[in-house]
Amino acid sequence: MQNPFTTTFSKIPDNSYISTEQLDEIIGNFMYDNPSESVYKITGVRGSGKTVLLAKIEDEMRTETFEKKGWLVCSLSPARDMLQQFAAYLRKADIVKEKKDNKSVNVSASIMGTGGGIGVSSSGQDKFFDIGIEIGEILKKASKLGKKILIGIDDVSKTTEMMIFASEFGKWMIERYPVYMVCTGLYENIEQLYNVSNLTFFRRATTIMTKPLSYIRMTEMYRRKLGIDSLVAKEMAEMTKGYAYAFQELGVLSFKNRYDNPKDAEDELKSELYAYAYEKIWEEMSEGDRELVCLLIGKDEYKREEVINRMSKPKNYSVYRDRLIRRGIISARQGYLGLALPYFSDYIKDYWI
Repeated sequence: MQNPFTTTFSKIPDNSYISTEQLDEIIGNFMYDNPSESVYKITGVRGSGKTVLLAKIEDEMRTETFEKKGWLVCSLSPARDMLQQFAAYLRKADIVKEKKDNKSVNVSASIMGTGGGIGVSSSGQDKFFDIGIEIGEILKKASKLGKKILIGIDDVSKTTEMMIFASEFGKWMIERYPVYMVCTGLYENIEQLYNVSNLTFFRRATTIMTKPLSYIRMTEMYRRKLGIDSLVAKEMAEMTKGYAYAFQELGVLSFKNRYDNPKDAEDELKSELYAYAYEKIWEEMSEGDRELVCLLIGKDEYKREEVINRMSKPKNYSVYRDRLIRRGIISARQGYLGLALPYFSDYIKDYWI
């Protein structure tokens, strides 16, 4: 029998995917004829399911239900020229037939991955060609045809390609063209785009933060897919703290090894979390961030005042706390805070203290 769990990056675990409130919120918005939200920014800690959530949204919106509503889904890579990629999608969708005059747009083979380029055919006015304007003309036609276009972008950051594309996207929104965007990124990478000129719309766009998976749904998934007792499945769910990567990894290990006791999987689970998530998370933290999380490793939760009194620079407490909460590394409630990731305190103790 094939393992129903997977830790392959960006792969949707079809047999063990747990639906989330964030998915329902975004899909529900786009079900309306005139969606109230045009842009969503999905953020969260590494391994929390951002990419899988985006992939699930794109898959849902490629179904017949959305196709009948006129939706076209375009998945763009922020590592390449995004305007060219978008033009290629629109050309392939054949929204606008090839023009017959001397200014026809030629989205040629290079955009489709076989060489060539994008430009204006058989005209002495090539120097006046602007791909953003040409795309705008296609979007105007798409609007008249009742089409709507979702653009999905995974792992955005402040790159030249992203800034150019986002600037054009802002213009299309002003023109009320039927374009919508869902992008993912680490909090600090998305934040860097906030203060870029002409990207006010991006700052104001709805931010969706990934949340811990439902303990009840995790328990039920483990019980059904592994054929185990509910109490054992509940113990496994608690071991993951709702962290999506840990949920899938523990499922993979348990399916392969059939542990008599879930705790027998701890060493292997820690090893995978340390190597493929926590090492990078720690590397990306500032010294102030690290100091704060190191003060949280002794127990599940600490009182706010207790932490502040132990900090070397207590005036900076709120800055570090807020940033770590937005990044999904710590959790807070009513004056208490603690580490949000399973076994992260063990990682710190094993390697940094």
